[in-house]
Amino acid sequence: MKKLVAYITTGFPSLEFTVDAALALAEAGVDTLELGMPFSDPVADGPVIEAANLKALQNGFKLDHLFEASAKIAPHIDTLWMGYFNPFYHRGMENFIAKAKEVDVNGFIIPDLPLEEARPYKPMVEAAGLSLIDFIAPTDTEARIKEIVTDAKKFIYLVAYAGITGAGKSEDLQPIITSIKKYSNTPVYVGFGVDQNTAKDKAVGVDGVIVGSAFVKVLLDESLSDSQKITKISAIAREIKDKINS
Repeated sequence: MKKLVAYITTGFPSLEFTVDAALALAEAGVDTLELGMPFSDPVADGPVIEAANLKALQNGFKLDHLFEASAKIAPHIDTLWMGYFNPFYHRGMENFIAKAKEVDVNGFIIPDLPLEEARPYKPMVEAAGLSLIDFIAPTDTEARIKEIVTDAKKFIYLVAYAGITGAGKSEDLQPIITSIKKYSNTPVYVGFGVDQNTAKDKAVGVDGVIVGSAFVKVLLDESLSDSQKITKISAIAREIKDKINS
């Protein structure tokens, strides 16, 4: 059974909504939830997630809100915090590790923390029984892939194309998937540009998909009520889960 990872932006449109949406996604078959930490300069994210980040910050998002929501979500679904390194650096990785353990969060996805800069932190994270997810890009050489994936835990995040999330580009990932699997038995999940239309094709040769913008677009749709948004993202999750496993 291939896995579905879903990203939503914490605190958008509200903290209560985040909790309700997360639990609904769990019921809809989502295996792992990425709780996005709103940040003013989300460099890996496209305009959809960037807009949600900005709105969450305008609504007064604080890191304590992330911890508060996670305490209600993480006992019910495998949860990771997805955020940029700035907050981890300023508050301290030790503090994030302690908070994650306290609320049952299982690890971190930090897209602007490359392998070399992650080295001081990864042993700390793993010693606490948590995961720091590794990224592979289509531009990585085979030597680089081997270096990154040899010690990868939980899953490897394969970026579907060079660029930002939600751009919907397409590249032949099979050669890079073959390279990854040569050096690691860790599951490979593909992200960037995955939605209801692309999920089946993107899932070929990998163990799961990561979907963000397709869900966040719904959260940004002001013509929908909160309950309609939750119904719609749940339907999207079910459709994607079905397609990647059919």
